Parts: sequence; C-alpha cells; structure tokens
Amino acid sequence: MDDKGSVGKISVSSDSVSTLNSEDFVLVSRLGDETPSSTNNGSDDEKTGLKVISEEGVSFKIVGNGSEQQLQKELEDVLMEPSVVDTGLRSEKGMDSLGGGDHGPLPATVSPVPAGSDPLSAPPLKLEMVLPVQTAQESELNERSYRADESSSDGSPGSPIQDEDSVVFSQLTYLGCASVNAPRSEVEALRMMSILRGQCQLPLDVTLSVPGVSEGTVRLLDPNTSTEIANYPIYKILFCVRGHDGTPESDCFAFTESHYNAEIFRIHVFRCQIQEAVSRILYSFATAFRRSAKKAGLSSQQPAPLTPDSDLFTFTVSLEIKEDDGKGTFSAVAKDKDKQSFKLRAGMDKKIVIYVQQTSNKELAIERCFGLLLSPGKNVKNSDMHLLDLESMGKSSDGKSYIITGSWNPKTPQFQPVNEETPKDKFMYMTTAVDLVITEVEEPVRFLLETRVRVCSPNDRLFWPFSKRNYTETFYLKLRQMERKERKSPASDTLYEVVSLESETEREKRKTTASPGILPTGTGTTVPSPPEDDEEEDNDEPLLSGSGDVSKECAEKILETWGDLLSKWHLNLSVRPRQLPALVRSGIPEALRGEVWQLLAGCHNNDHQVEEYRTLITKESPQDSAITRDINRTFPAHDYFKDTGGDGQDSLYKICKAYSVYDEEIGYCQGQSFLAAVLLLHMPEEQAFSVLVKIMFDYGLRDLFKQNFEDLHCKFFQLERLMQEYIPDLYNHFLNVGLEAHMYASQWFLTLFTAKFPLYMVFHIIDLLLCEGISVIFNVALALLKTSKDDLIQTDFEGALKFFRVPVPKRYRSEENAKKLMELACSIKISQKKLKKFEKEYHTLREQQEQQEAPIERYERENRRLQEANMRLEQENDDLAHELVSSKIALRKDLDNAEEKADALNKELLLTKQKLVDSEDEKRRLEEESAQLKEMCRRELDKSESEIKKNGSIIGEYKQICSQLSERLEKQQTANRGELEKIRSKVEGCEKCSSLFNKEGRVRAAVTTAPAGGTEETDEEKEGLKNQLREMELELAQTKLQLVEAECKIQQDLEHHLGLALNEVQAAKKTWFNRTLSSIKTVTGSQGKETT
Repeated sequence: MDDKGSVGKISVSSDSVSTLNSEDFVLVSRLGDETPSSTNNGSDDEKTGLKVISEEGVSFKIVGNGSEQQLQKELEDVLMEPSVVDTGLRSEKGMDSLGGGDHGPLPATVSPVPAGSDPLSAPPLKLEMVLPVQTAQESELNERSYRADESSSDGSPGSPIQDEDSVVFSQLTYLGCASVNAPRSEVEALRMMSILRGQCQLPLDVTLSVPGVSEGTVRLLDPNTSTEIANYPIYKILFCVRGHDGTPESDCFAFTESHYNAEIFRIHVFRCQIQEAVSRILYSFATAFRRSAKKAGLSSQQPAPLTPDSDLFTFTVSLEIKEDDGKGTFSAVAKDKDKQSFKLRAGMDKKIVIYVQQTSNKELAIERCFGLLLSPGKNVKNSDMHLLDLESMGKSSDGKSYIITGSWNPKTPQFQPVNEETPKDKFMYMTTAVDLVITEVEEPVRFLLETRVRVCSPNDRLFWPFSKRNYTETFYLKLRQMERKERKSPASDTLYEVVSLESETEREKRKTTASPGILPTGTGTTVPSPPEDDEEEDNDEPLLSGSGDVSKECAEKILETWGDLLSKWHLNLSVRPRQLPALVRSGIPEALRGEVWQLLAGCHNNDHQVEEYRTLITKESPQDSAITRDINRTFPAHDYFKDTGGDGQDSLYKICKAYSVYDEEIGYCQGQSFLAAVLLLHMPEEQAFSVLVKIMFDYGLRDLFKQNFEDLHCKFFQLERLMQEYIPDLYNHFLNVGLEAHMYASQWFLTLFTAKFPLYMVFHIIDLLLCEGISVIFNVALALLKTSKDDLIQTDFEGALKFFRVPVPKRYRSEENAKKLMELACSIKISQKKLKKFEKEYHTLREQQEQQEAPIERYERENRRLQEANMRLEQENDDLAHELVSSKIALRKDLDNAEEKADALNKELLLTKQKLVDSEDEKRRLEEESAQLKEMCRRELDKSESEIKKNGSIIGEYKQICSQLSERLEKQQTANRGELEKIRSKVEGCEKCSSLFNKEGRVRAAVTTAPAGGTEETDEEKEGLKNQLREMELELAQTKLQLVEAECKIQQDLEHHLGLALNEVQAAKKTWFNRTLSSIKTVTGSQGKETT
C-alpha cells in the first residue's frame, strides 16, 4: 500500500482539517528483511511483511488473566479486529513504499513472527521510541542519507523529495506534544492545545514546511541553520485544528499523527507570532491532504478545492421539532428511520429549533434573526408562510452554531393541516423558513427547509428517547463582493450581495436533470453534504458500535400478552412460564426489556448485590487505565455514550471498574464495556451490574477468558464442526483459503455481537442469550454465515476478512433484515448433545497433539515461550526502572516541597509564639489595668456613698430648719393676728378710734379735722405698726428664699455626683470589662433611686 492510499477526503472547515481514510488502517513494518532468522531463510517470515491493524475497530487487551504475553498470543489478531498476518499476499513493492515513505524521527521496531508458528502465538510488538529531536550531527547524517536516497530513488511516491513543492512558515514556536485517545476530536485537541500552551516553559522556535502534495512530508526546521529537526509524512497526519477566535489559543494550531500503530496518537501544538498566519497554515494542510493531480487519475472529475477567497459559502442548517411532554418541558420528537419523517402528535404545543452553522470559507457574522416562518405543504409561496413567535436567538455555547427557537401553536387555523392525524403509511410535507441578517451581506438571507411529517394520535407511544434526530440540509450561498461605490453607505460593513442560494437537494436534482449519470467536471467549489447518522454511505468504513435506533412502539396485542405473562410470572418468580421461550424468540418489547432481562437473569432479588456494588465503586481498580481508555471507544455512535465525561460514560466506567474489583481472577476484559453499555440502556447501573455478573458467572461467559482461552478455542472448533455439517461448501472454501474461525468469530463470542452490529439485532441476541443460554451464539453465527454464504464463497482470504468487518454488520441496519436473520437463527436446531460431542472431540485432538509432539518441538516451544517471557520481563523491568527513576524524582520534588513547607511552617510557628508572648503581656497589662480600675471604682463608690450620706444628713437638717421656721412663722402670724384682734377690739371700744376705722380695719376719710397732736400720735403708731409688719414679711421672705436656695444647692450637688458616676459607668461600657462595670452600674443606679 503506498502512501497516498491512506489519504482520502478532507473537511474544509476553517477551524479544522481532517483526513477521512477510506482504507481505515495503518501499516506497521515488521522489518523482517533487516533481521532475518538464521534458520528460516526463505520461510514464511520473509513473505509476511505487513500487519493490518484497524483504527476504527474495537481493540481488546485482556488484563488480569494469566500473563500478559499469553493474552497477547491468544488475542493479538482477533481482538484488534482484524489484525491478521498476511501470508504472502502482500507485494514486496508495498513494503518498499512503506519503508521509504517514512523518514520521521520516530521509528518502530517490531519482532518478526517465527516460521511455521500460529499468528496468534506471535511475540508482542516491541517498540523502541526515539523523541522527535535531533542533534546537529544527527541532522547532518540524516541529510546526507536523505540525499543518497534521493539520488538512488526512482521517483516512487514513497520516496522523500528534497525540493518538493512546499510552503515554509517562519516565526513559529513549538509548544510540545502529548498523547491523545481521540485523534479526530476537536474538543480534545483544543483541550490539549490549552494545556500545552499554559504549561510550556521552554518553547522552541521552529520553521514549518508544509508540502503541497499528499505524498510529501511536513518538516520542522531550525530557523537559524535550516537543519531538519523532525518530519511527519502527510499520510500519518490525521487531523489539524486551530484555536477559536477570542480565546488565548487563537494564535495556536495543532495536528495529530498516528504514532507507530493505530493505538497511539500524538498531538503537536504550535504558536504563531503572527495570528493571521494560522488560517494560511490550515489551508496549506488542507491542500496537502488532497491527492496530487499527477497521482490521482480521477482528480479531473473532482471539484476544485475551496480557497479562503472563494465567493461560495457553505452553511449547514438543521431543524429540530420539540413537543410538550406533559411534564412542563419540551422534548425532541422522533424521526421515522425508514421514511425520514418527523412523528408529531396532534394537539400538542410545539417548538421549532433551527441550528445554522457555517462550514466553509471566511466566517460571516450572523447579526440576528428577524423571522421564523412555517407553512404546511412544500413549494409554498412566500405569502403563504406564517410567522412564529420568536423565543430566543443567539450563538451556541461553543460559538459554532447560531440557534433560533420559536413557539408553534398547532391549534391555530393556518396550521390545521399539520394538526390532523395522518393516515397510516402516509405522510405530508411541512416547510420551515428562517430569515437571517448577516452583517457583511446587503440583504437578508432565507434558508428554506422542506421536510416530511406524520401526525399521529396524542396517545401514541413515543420512540426510544435516544433516537431523536434532526433534519439537516446543506446550503450553498454564492456572494459577490460589492464595490465601495455600490454600497448604500461607504462606512457600512456590507461587503457582499447575494448572487444565488441553493440547497444540496436542489443541486442534486439539477445535476440529475441536466446530465444524469455524468459526474461534473467543472471547477465548482461544492462541498458534499455529510450523510445523516442512519444514512451512511456504502463505503469501506466499518459500522460504528452503538449504531441503529430501536423504537419503543409495539402492538397493543403483544403488550397485553406480555402483560398477562409478567403478571403470572411475578406470582412465582422461581418458575418460568411455558410460553416465555416462544415470546422471547419473537423479541421482547423494547419498553419491557429492562424488567424481563432482570427476571431472566434471576436478579429480581439482588439488594445485597446493589449494596455490594456501591461499595465496589469506591475501591481502586488495577485496570483503571485500560477501562478509562476503552470508555471513549464504546458505542461512539450512540448519543448516551458519545460525550466525554457525560452521564453514560460515567455510569459505564463505574460498572466496568466495579466488576474488575469484584472478579479478581479475570478482572476487566476489553469487550465487557460493550455488554455493560447494552445493559445500561435498559436499567440503572446497579441493576446493570447485577445482570452483568449473572451473564459472566451463570451463563459461562467468563470461562472463555480462563486457562489461556482454552474454552474459547473449543468454541471455535465447535463452530467449524457445525459449519462442516450445516454449510459444508462454505466450510471447504474457508479451508482452501486458510480462513479459521478465530480470525472472524472471536468478537462474536467475547462481546456477544455487541461490538459491531446494530442495536436492534444486538438487543434481540441478548433476549435469546438470557432465555436459552450462551449456545445461541452458535445459532446466530450459523445464520450469519448462511445468509452471507454466496458472497463469502466468491472472496479470497483478505476479502472474506473485510467482508466480515464491513458489509456484514451494515447489512443488518434494516430491522427487516435483522428480523429475518433472527428468525433463521431460531429455526436452526443445535442440540446440546451435539455440542458436547464436538467438545469431546476437541479435547481428544488436543491430547493427541500433545502426545504426538516431539520433545525437540516441545522444548523449542517452551524455549520460545521463555524467551517471550524474558522479553516481557525485560520490558517490565525497563518500565519499572523508568517508573522507579520517575518516582525518585517525584519523591525528591515532593521532599523539597515538604522541606520548603516545613520551613514556612517553622517561621509561622515562631511568629505565632512571639504573638502569643505579646498577647500574654498584653493580657497581664490589661489585668493590672482592670484591677486598678476596679479599685478606683470601689474608692469612687465609697466616696459617692459617703457624699450621699452627708447630703442626706444636710437635707434632713435643712428640712428640720424649714419646719422650725415654718412653725415660728405660724406662731408669729398667730400672735400677730391676736394682737390685731386686740387692737381692733380696742379700736372698736374707743369712740374716737371707731370713727376713724371701718370694720375691715381701714382708716376712714377724715370728716372733721382732728386735733393736731392726736393725729401725729396716731400716725406714728400706725407707721410703727406698718414698719413692724414689713419687717416680719421681709424676714419671712428671706427665710423662704434661704430654704429654696438650700434645696436647690442640695439638688444640684446630688445631680452633679450622680452625673459623674453615670459618665464613669458609661465610659466603662466601652472597655472589655463590661460585666464588672455593669454590676457597678446596677449598684449605683439603685442607690441613686433611693437618694432621689
């Protein structure tokens, strides 16, 4: 196989470029000519030059059962699916092209297979890795040998060409490389790009040379001396991706390469100093991935590649319809597998979701959606379209798609045709349109989608939830760049006007109408529309595991029959109903499979195993790395398991890990993950684990992995004997071409057909297995061989292997074909007595072989086994030594870190101790201050109490004085009144005086002039009395004034002392002695109240 054979189509995405190899394998040179056996010259070793190792196929590596070498010997070809030693059918030219095509710095050395030995017993591949960095001397030697090879080369495609057509990019920085599990996963590539960009401490400046032909080699050069550092042939590069705009990785790009074999992939990450150069580099890789026009004869019939400056823009538009599920949410409706029509339920509120993604050319900015329209029928007029209410619009979380969501009420009159039940086996059309405003385009762009729909009753059963699919259409938008004078505004962002917009469907119709049967030969820039998941092209790509959809729809009569059977079965779970086998042969209804499988396996009462499972998942598994590696390769075509780190992969990881801990003898075996995934699709992980344990132990599946797979080889012998009896002509043909059962049937037995066949067929096989036992594998195998007999008889050795790998699984994507196959399998009668007989024959033959074997051959075989064990032990020793050195380095680093941390902690401890001493000093100082404050408060309190007592005594004395003065005043007033009464009585008794005074004691007006002497005496007496009265009044007023002043002074003194005490208490509240001073306040307050 020459180099160009591994280069196929390319993706023309602006963000990533990927090779889609039509021949889905890589070649590994065994270098048999370089290390010929001294005793086997001219033997099969020289003929056996290549091994074919599937990339997409499921690879198995049994861990935990006997020695690694024994497992490798037994399953090297069957579990890598297929890895078969070519017995002379390869040409020597293929070897030459392979050896000359890869001058990379990473050679792989593989030990040859001894002559006459079984390919299954071949020693393991021993790889010697060399890092992709060369010294100057090595580079010079390589360059010399490179020129020597060039001078002696005949110009074969695999030979390196020094002056090959290539594009050189400078100002690049090499950030490093890492291993990846999914070489074509953009998500993983971007993740590794981010990690390497962030962790790279010593970047390497390089110059990158990208060839212009598919037979060339990508080279890393030293920018100063132009010395080659490393090279990577184009046929080994699988994927190229750039960082997203707006992220730190926008100036980075990376490519993945197959390293030694299909199981090891590496990603190399680069950073551009000029960010705009990333697009040009990606375009150069896309050019390199295409076949050279000189080497590919059909290149003239293929469309010309898109360039970044092309005027054709490709969009992928997907339609998804969601219905109200009655639980407050909207779920995606199912799409009929055969008729490609959406299944709608009448009367249910719906939502239309449109996904728009640009897949080629310069990215256009979608500004907004200003209209989402819908109409029944197809080829409708614009005036017949009805506007829907927009709910949301905007970019997706990853920024790749623009999503528009609108609500649709089917009960409105204009949508009545798509709200009425459609007759059975008929459908109708529905047209959806979305109008988008694109910043760079002058006018809005309308994408029109016409799809089939079928309306059913609201009570109809829904499809299996993982069968939801979108309707996808590819559109080709042709634009013309506008001159500045043609634009509406010179400052406008508008750059293009729409020339045409055509869908892939319209283009195919036009091509068929114009020239049916003739391929276009023009320079068109079309990109083929990718097929939908269930419409895969008939190519050499194997069917991905987990393909196919299984509907939960079932006839009411069948459900009633199963319902009655389950009701009776639950009454006595220990006895299976009689009609159960007949019903199982027809297939268990999908809605009931989870329950029926548990009953068939006897897991109806497994509470103890559920608790044990919850304990097992908390333990460490010795096969954790193998489990983690296989999770991504299990059912990649299924929505539930395809997301890395999703719920499906998480549950699958737990089940495989729990079983590896549970079964210490066998451990985890690659292939178990497929069976566990099938069970997970029908029941929770605890119950799935219980059923898996039952199948492995009670149904004997784990016996196939024991004793160097002795039981598995016995199964192969039984199958060949059954073929000899039931299909003798096919058996004889396989004998003639040298095809043995272990070369194609290993996966059938070890994975129970779960790894490659569609799910509908897989589920039916598990139905029969749980009901009738593992012997049904023979029935299904014979049925497969019978139905494929005519095709297989016409094939040779390689053709038969390829037929088993690709066409056979794809043939049963149709439920009708799968049903016929299972009916044929159930009709084949294979008695257990016959299988026992064949098993006895196998053991007899084994014993005879052991007895007839010559001692020398036995010793040679034992010697080979010991050599292989020695090689394995040496490899393990090297690995352990490397691990020891790595561990020592890690421990030294951890010790240094621990010492640094200890120093830091000692410093913190000293600081803490100093703080503690300071805190204790502060505590003592505060305690002294507290004692002083308490003493001061006590003194002030005593002083206040003495003053209060003194003030109390003063107040008492003042009160006593006041009372005495009041008594004196009252006595004086009484005496004065008595004297006044006496004077008044005397005046009244005197005739002279009575005439002068009235009854009130006032002086009357003089009527007659009294004698002068008498008047003067009277005035003097009166004046004396008045003076005496004034003096008494004055004395009384002064006494009252003194009393008031004394009371005020006493009150002021008391208030002053009380205020001082309150201020001191209030100030004491602000300190940390609150409790002490609060008690003082209480005492002070109570005494103050008593005082007042």
